[in-house]
This record gives sequence, C-alpha cells and structure tokens, in this order.
Amino acid sequence: MSDRPTDPVPLRLTRWEQRTEVPLLAASLLFILGYAVRVLAAHDTEPWRDVALGLVAGTWSVFVVDYCVRLRLSGLGGRFVRTHWLDTVVLVLPLLRPLRVVQVYSAVQKRQERPRLSLYARVMSYAGLSALLLGFCAALAVYQQENGAPGTSIRTFGDAAWWACATLTTVGYGDAVPVTPAGRVIAALLMVCGLALLGAVTGSFSSWLVQVFAREDERRPPGSG
Repeated sequence: MSDRPTDPVPLRLTRWEQRTEVPLLAASLLFILGYAVRVLAAHDTEPWRDVALGLVAGTWSVFVVDYCVRLRLSGLGGRFVRTHWLDTVVLVLPLLRPLRVVQVYSAVQKRQERPRLSLYARVMSYAGLSALLLGFCAALAVYQQENGAPGTSIRTFGDAAWWACATLTTVGYGDAVPVTPAGRVIAALLMVCGLALLGAVTGSFSSWLVQVFAREDERRPPGSG
C-alpha cells in the first residue's frame, strides 16, 4: 500500500472554487453587460451588437468549463447535477447567477460554531446586491420579450425596470404586466427568486438580532433585571 499522501477530492474542489470566485464574478458582470448591450442597443448599431453577442457566448463558455471542472473534482458523477441543482439551473439560465448567494446563506445556517455578526452582515449585503442584479437582468429579459408585443404595457426599459421592482418586492401593482408566454415565465421565476432572496435577508437579519440580544444578556451582571 502506498504511503503517498493524496489530495481529497472535496479539498481540490474547495480550492478550485476559491481560486475561481473572483474571475467568475468578473465573467458574470461581463455577461450581464453583453446581454444589456444586445437588448438595449439599436439594431443599426453594428458591430457593437455582434461584439455583445460574442461576449455573452464567451462568458457562458467560461461557466460551462467551470461547471465541468467542478463536476469532475467533486467525484460525484451524475449525482453532482442533483446535489448541485442550483448550479445546474444557473448554467442553463445564466441570468440567474445572482441567486448563488442563497448558497452562502445556506452555508451560514449549517455552520456548527456560532457565526460571527460580520458574516450575517455580509450575507445581507450580498443578498441586496444580488436582488439588484437579478432585477436588472429580469427587466432586460422581459423587455426583450415584451418590446413590440401586441397589447403590452411594458413599452420601454423604464417600464420593465418598474415592473421588476414591483415583482421582486412582491408588491405587484399590476400597472405593468407581461403578456407574452416567455414574459410570464420570467415573471414567475422572478417571483420565486424574490421570495428566496427576501428570505435570505430576513433570516440573516433575524439571526443577527438574536446574536446581538444574546451578547447583551451575557454582558448583563447576574441578578440584574
């Protein structure tokens, strides 16, 4: 039997994810930028629309490579698709990449030791930023589908942004609603995602308050009312 130390597969996967976190964040922002140019730029603004399409395709290829590498390093085979279902969904629908913040929140909830207060604040910040990015992406997607559709109330990107804000916050005024089948699918996804992000924020905030009150009780002298 060989005494040569082996590098555990989960450890290799963790190292890969740590090293690619910043590059993938940059790729995500470039993907959103390319998609925004593709949707909002006028049709006669070539070659910028072609450049934007190439940027979208290139960054999505980066996501595919990252997914394949993590699948191999995990050692799970086909089970990786099931156990990392959010990553799979995000790969198919790259505009949902901001939703990966939910995994950060889940990691906080599963920690065995007492989480630091700064960690809760970080999750709330990430969730807030993710909500903004997700709302922007949804506004782009629904504007692409609704622009020029008969009977639509979403005629400009401003209308789409207003609709995204109302939907993401679960307010739903009803003054701007999608009428196309694809637009309604996007709306349903945004509703679900809005609830998920809202749950991450409120859950982290509640846990942060519990930690604050617990520390205050620990500092209070015994016998004080």
